[in-house]
Amino acid sequence: MKTIKQTLQLLAVMAMLVSCNHYDDFFGHHGTKFVTVPFEAEFIGDYIYVGPDNVESTGLEPKCEFTRVIVDFEGSGTPVGNFTGNFDFCVGPEGGYGQTEAYMVTEKGDSLFISISGKVIEGRLDDMPEYVTSYWQDPFEILGGTGRYEGATGSGISDDYNSSLDPNSHHSWSGTIIMRK
Repeated sequence: MKTIKQTLQLLAVMAMLVSCNHYDDFFGHHGTKFVTVPFEAEFIGDYIYVGPDNVESTGLEPKCEFTRVIVDFEGSGTPVGNFTGNFDFCVGPEGGYGQTEAYMVTEKGDSLFISISGKVIEGRLDDMPEYVTSYWQDPFEILGGTGRYEGATGSGISDDYNSSLDPNSHHSWSGTIIMRK
């Protein structure tokens, strides 16, 4: 009788554990866990197109009132590793740029979607190298992605510039990303 009582008590305890919210943890099926980690990216952009926004010039549906800018870029960072990507944005007459459609694609094919907007400022700050011709330091937001970055969020600040040494844009972004573990 004692054995039956102990067995029933054990079954009752197991039933309570299974009925708890931690059912998945009890059986080793952990739910999706998210972690916050640093996001760092260094990359160089190649201006593919800067000019009027029309189908004849870009081959794309127009979206800008003034100037359209399309930039392909490549670089590396944490946690994205080596990546390629693209910016497609509109610039107004005062150098402000609206919400930018941007993405990064890792070597494994995972994509990270990003939004950034702000203003390009002519010249340079005193602590910047002499070859900086214009710069922008604007907030960015991580909007999700595919693969490893599905459901990712996060934010940070850009530290970017154009140079008199080459025709490229230079980017250094830092912030945090919240992504699946």
